[in-house]
Amino acid sequence: MSHKSNTYERIIPDTADWPIYLLSQDRSNFIREIDEFTTSKLSKNCKGDLSDLLVKTLYQERIRIKESPWKVDPPNERVFWNKISKQLIKKSLDRQDKTATETNRYLLEKIVHRYSEEIVGTFQLGTHKFAVRFLTILFNRLFNAAVDKSIRSLWRGRRQLYERLQVVGEVESVRELFKQGTVVVVPTHFSNLDSILVGYAMDQIMGLPSFSYGAGLNLYNSGPAAYFMNRLGAYRVDRRKKNAVYLETLKSMSNLSIQRGVNSLFFPGGTRSRSGALEQEVKMGLLGTAVEAQRSLCQKGSDKKVFIVPLVIGYHFVLEAPFLIEQHLRMTGKENYLRLRDEGTSIRAWLRYIWQFFSTTNDITLTVGRPMDVLGNFVNSEGKSFDRKGNPVDIKEYFSSVDGQLNEDTQREAEYTKILAERLVERYFVENVVLSSHLLAFTVFEILVHQNPKLDLFGLLRLPPDEYIFPFKSVVEVVEQLQSELFKMEREGKLMLSPEIHLPAEELIRDAMKKLGVFHRKKTLLYNKDGDIMSEDFRVLYYYHNRLENYGLDRKVHWKSEEIEVLKVD
Repeated sequence: MSHKSNTYERIIPDTADWPIYLLSQDRSNFIREIDEFTTSKLSKNCKGDLSDLLVKTLYQERIRIKESPWKVDPPNERVFWNKISKQLIKKSLDRQDKTATETNRYLLEKIVHRYSEEIVGTFQLGTHKFAVRFLTILFNRLFNAAVDKSIRSLWRGRRQLYERLQVVGEVESVRELFKQGTVVVVPTHFSNLDSILVGYAMDQIMGLPSFSYGAGLNLYNSGPAAYFMNRLGAYRVDRRKKNAVYLETLKSMSNLSIQRGVNSLFFPGGTRSRSGALEQEVKMGLLGTAVEAQRSLCQKGSDKKVFIVPLVIGYHFVLEAPFLIEQHLRMTGKENYLRLRDEGTSIRAWLRYIWQFFSTTNDITLTVGRPMDVLGNFVNSEGKSFDRKGNPVDIKEYFSSVDGQLNEDTQREAEYTKILAERLVERYFVENVVLSSHLLAFTVFEILVHQNPKLDLFGLLRLPPDEYIFPFKSVVEVVEQLQSELFKMEREGKLMLSPEIHLPAEELIRDAMKKLGVFHRKKTLLYNKDGDIMSEDFRVLYYYHNRLENYGLDRKVHWKSEEIEVLKVD
């Protein structure tokens, strides 16, 4: 793994020249463009008969308003949809004449415009400058005070937040690609902290202009959060809205934004990983808009390309881990667990978490992956695409028909999106940086699994943790075996390793014990008085174990050794 990057100069020094700011300045025209594009596409898909689409949309929205209202919802929600309903019943429903057709088109335009106004955010230079300056000063001061364990040091010190963020990988290549087209960054998603850290790293370390990014509409329930996100380029995503009109409007916004050269960031997994594992599947809605945008650019005769950049986030601990793993276990349907409160939404919890982050030696790793085009082909720093055999390819050929004409083919583009999604998942595993905490958690949980061969996962998680001791020598032996396999996998280009993985096993374990889940109320792992290892929460241990799931490492341990054991307390 390469060393972390130094901070870079901004590739676009004047923020007034940033694509996201230019888009915000043209917000009215952009919304009009979204309205026309979405309405036209939906009308085409429905072959002119919009009645069924409107009825389904109205039905789903009434259910949403009744069953899951939010404070952030407009006060005229019921009034708006009641008017839509009355006009639909009066002039359109069960009719096939010209008046019905015109009414349906009018109502669709009204609904799409309401959605596009809600979705599209703004970007204000003053707010951006203030937010960056405020957060940087706050985090740096907190870090220095936490390290010195003294409030007196709150306003002095020289350490910076970026020193805690290990940004590795293809930073320079990504910076060069900004000259060639539009960059779409697609990170893994483990914590509510992801957006803050990724945004900070791209702005303050990588020197990139601000990206357009999606923010859950529920986050706008908070006054301060709403104030900043409304002005920092975030577009709003309401996950309650599942109707086809809303989803098409959201995708149209993404497509047209990318075509305009606005760099985008979204989490293709859709939500935080509940199990703690890397994404094995990604949602293809927004990912497909990158493919559509590239085809449209080709049709317009533009040489601009759309680049996909995977980004893998590595934490030693995740604030929400206990809540997330509980959700994962409930969703499997195997057990009924008590619902835990999501500490990731508590401002007080976040302040404690930030303090804990700064007061420990826990670094966070952000791996900038190899850039690709929208077909999953690698690209070089000049934006040229190469297939898996290293042969240069012309992206336009992928969107051409047999007679050489550039054309829209939704079925073909759906297949391209599927290929891109599979390629992205593949790259997440290759560009994942294995941390010492990942390896130790995997080791200890696998020892527990081996010693209880008759129990399924849920049986293991019901075991009383205070009755189990993992002898230090047993853990060392398994870690050493796994280290050998990880070194081999790194040489084969199957993953990446943090420097700590190359330490002698005893030192690696001690490093991981200082970092693994240190914030949680119940210690994920701890030493007993004899220097052996115990856990206070097997479920959270399982969460951290899952980061190395699906690499086949569980099959690489030789369990015949008498050194590998787990002791059960009498």
